[in-house]
Amino acid sequence: MSDEISLAFGHPGARAEATAPDGPLDRISLRDHIVEVEIGAFQLERGITQRICFNVVVEVRPVTEDLDDDVDRILSYDRVTEAIAAELAEERLNLLETLAENVAERILAEPQAVRTFVRIEKLDRGPGALGVEIVRSVDDLETRPVGSHDQTAPRPHVVYLSNEAVKSPNLIRWLDQLEQRAEPVILCVGRADVMPPQTGHRMTQRRVDLLAIEQNAWVLAGRDDRFVVVDTRTELDWAMRHGRISVWAPSKIVLDAVDGPTVGPDKPVALAAWFAGHMDASDLLLIGEPPFENGTSVPVLVQDIAQSGL
Repeated sequence: MSDEISLAFGHPGARAEATAPDGPLDRISLRDHIVEVEIGAFQLERGITQRICFNVVVEVRPVTEDLDDDVDRILSYDRVTEAIAAELAEERLNLLETLAENVAERILAEPQAVRTFVRIEKLDRGPGALGVEIVRSVDDLETRPVGSHDQTAPRPHVVYLSNEAVKSPNLIRWLDQLEQRAEPVILCVGRADVMPPQTGHRMTQRRVDLLAIEQNAWVLAGRDDRFVVVDTRTELDWAMRHGRISVWAPSKIVLDAVDGPTVGPDKPVALAAWFAGHMDASDLLLIGEPPFENGTSVPVLVQDIAQSGL
């Protein structure tokens, strides 16, 4: 039992050696790689960064030819740290388990990699280190769905509807015209005309205001069965690939974004412009809203609410 406990809490390299498959495999390791990042499912973990520590071992196929001291012929340590950095930059995550899975998947995409051990620990959540450790192999990847970063999502046409546009008798006609476009469509709205509750606290007010927008999104969805309210990037990608018109519920993507918007939900048009840039949209169409100072590279078009055609 003592050997099992020692192995469980030892460095991933010890586990790799103890559970080595048949045949020799070389190993590279990354020890005590510490970064500061915002991560965690609890409210007290939002809006702050904390230290997390990575220990990674990658088993690789032995090189059968002369290395000639050429770094391009090996799996470089930099590829491991780059996999970590890429996943941390992708989105804000709640779970270390998700981060470990994503890092392992990126590492195993390297041609030389056979198996990887990924341990991630939070260093600031208590008197000790709290973490997870996973083991994944290339065989595991063959049975899993292709990750989102391995697919190329289509570029959407983002449309912001004012409250007047949502109530307009032209709404269904606009919807019919939008369905004829080659690119997928994502609709955005602001909050309803009713003032949401005021909390007197910046962070909690932000959540209340985002939820007010989501309430209005569901109001819009009630206008036509073709609308589907979505709140995650995975759902948006699926809806775009299957020709569904999405209505964006902003809370999750806004709160989880690593490079989040500089504007709040009290400026919903600017928030929609940020979202259009975040989604690499082809353009942003404003229906019932005047032009505004656009801080993104996405082209902005304006449609008068009285016009029946887009």
